[in-house]
Amino acid sequence: MSNNIPDVKLGIIAVSRDCFVLSLSENRRAALFRACEKKGIPVFEAKTTVESETDALKALEEVNNAGCNALMVFLGNFGPETPETLIARFFKGPVMYAAAAEDTGKDLINGRGDAYCGMLNCSYNLGLRKIKAVIPEYPVGTANDIALMAADFIPVARALLGVSALKIISFGPRPQDFFACNAPIKGLYDIGVEIEENSELDLLVSYRAHKDDTRIAGVVKDMADELGAGNQYPDLLPRMAQFELTLLDWAEAHKGARKYTAFANKCWPSFPGEFGFVPCYVNSRFASRGMPVSCEVDIYGALSEYIGACVSNDAVTLLDINNSVPQDLYDSEIKGKYSYTLKDVFMGFHCGNTPVCKLRKEKNTALKFQLIQNRTLEGGRTPDFTRGTMEGDIAAGDITFFRLHGGSDGRLQSYIAQGEVLPAATGSFGGIGIFAIPEMGRFYRYVLIAKNYPHHGGVVFGRHGKALFTVFSYLGVEDIAYNQPTGTRYPTENPFA
Repeated sequence: MSNNIPDVKLGIIAVSRDCFVLSLSENRRAALFRACEKKGIPVFEAKTTVESETDALKALEEVNNAGCNALMVFLGNFGPETPETLIARFFKGPVMYAAAAEDTGKDLINGRGDAYCGMLNCSYNLGLRKIKAVIPEYPVGTANDIALMAADFIPVARALLGVSALKIISFGPRPQDFFACNAPIKGLYDIGVEIEENSELDLLVSYRAHKDDTRIAGVVKDMADELGAGNQYPDLLPRMAQFELTLLDWAEAHKGARKYTAFANKCWPSFPGEFGFVPCYVNSRFASRGMPVSCEVDIYGALSEYIGACVSNDAVTLLDINNSVPQDLYDSEIKGKYSYTLKDVFMGFHCGNTPVCKLRKEKNTALKFQLIQNRTLEGGRTPDFTRGTMEGDIAAGDITFFRLHGGSDGRLQSYIAQGEVLPAATGSFGGIGIFAIPEMGRFYRYVLIAKNYPHHGGVVFGRHGKALFTVFSYLGVEDIAYNQPTGTRYPTENPFA
């Protein structure tokens, strides 16, 4: 990924209550460090074991000097409640807490650490001080167990670091009747995200200023190499390269005090006629680099995409929860081959913003034109300025469909649903795939509709629900919905249906 996604350097600080044997915590920390090394998890081991507040400051100096931006506080024994929680208060980055399980039943006198008990007091003190921290589902374990917790924490830390230094840059108001892209900005400020809102005219002026940019030829070559046989409109690439450079330069010039950027841009109806193309393919290239550009000025869509990119360290996309799968297509391609019902499947679609690397190469993946805009703006004639979509069926595999959203009342809400893209041909246009999510029909009705979610959803490739849930919880999102299994009722679900 690009330098728009944080690199996590995880430090480990062990703590010890002064009435316990110090060497117990130190030996367990060393075992944890070895376990991380063995699993290929890069960590920095602070040598100061914290028994007092002074020790806490010394250990923090160690990890800060080492360049650590995320931290695990490890209770090798019961742990000192005040110093161990002040570590999280003073450290400028996300912090996780974990505790050591007892080593052996043969040494439960001098070798007993009581960290199982200490985690209770630790969490209580974090609550008293209103300090945020990540605590795993079961935070007590062996060195190998906790090494796996560290591995789970790294993508979470990457997302939290990214969000804390993110600026979302938007161009233009949302299209008419797109209230679904409503974006009350207080929720952004609540989680530390900056927002810069601009006019489409600002973007057009900047685009025109890049007309003779000497870098255009290099970007055109890169685009042609990426598209390969799908480069149906080579004459269009210089315009799109000019636009790509415009956005890159704007991000660099406008990120200000922030490290990372994402865009939420207006892409129709006036954009194609003025710029000479639709921006979908350029948007797809940004998404593959960890700097997503959401469609239709969907500011929370851009935020969701960026979080997904951080969590997965991979390309993401933003799709419409678009259309049902026809019965005959379901019968021929899905029924009997998969366990999903007709209500479990739907088509996720957008005009052409999904990165090339996430499309099925064998399914006519190519640079094409926006059919709907061509009908509206060019009267269905041979496409000119409505060209520029990156089209093809989305590659089969596991996905996580999710969104962090600012509701109409300004409060943050979210949903997460894991599923897959099926290897079934859609027979349609755009960047599109047949998505299957268990109990999608009920989730659609009692989460997406009942809670007034928009039609845009972020897509992360792979199963990343666990990390996303942790990120949203840490950010203070109280409403985190997910697809309930059969037999578990949603609060508003009709019990008599």
